[in-house]
Amino acid sequence: MEQISGAAKAEPRRGAAGPAEGVWRFRVPAVAASVPRTRHAVRDRLLAQGMAGVRYQELVDDLLLIVSELVSNAVTHAAELSPEVTTELLVQRGWVRVSVEDGDPYRPKALESDTGRTGGRGLLLVKSVTLQAGGVCDVERTGEGGKVIWASLPVPPATDA
Repeated sequence: MEQISGAAKAEPRRGAAGPAEGVWRFRVPAVAASVPRTRHAVRDRLLAQGMAGVRYQELVDDLLLIVSELVSNAVTHAAELSPEVTTELLVQRGWVRVSVEDGDPYRPKALESDTGRTGGRGLLLVKSVTLQAGGVCDVERTGEGGKVIWASLPVPPATDA
């Protein structure tokens, strides 16, 4: 069983009133077991960067839902063309960005809710959670012909005590 790898690209910096900054990548095989493994790796990294406690709970929950949906989509729909999926976590200047990259060129679209379908609403959920949190999300092509789907959410400001 392959382990998730995560390595900082930049030395983390802790802001005066926020989490430590940095960039981490987690590369996993495009299999179903990679969804919870990636979610746990991202959760552990967020907590290690100082995003524990009530102030960050909703942000962490939203990010973990987004990671689960994006990695699940990549594993389900892109595995044939992309044997690996890469998740990147960026904490910088009051924002947290999570992106999932695969080698499949198909650019998915968020489907409207259809009560008759049992699936196909993951990207709609990601978009909704992202917008409700005051963030942004998008899908971009990579230079290698694949795609990266990302969502950036703002870090909650410090409250005056």
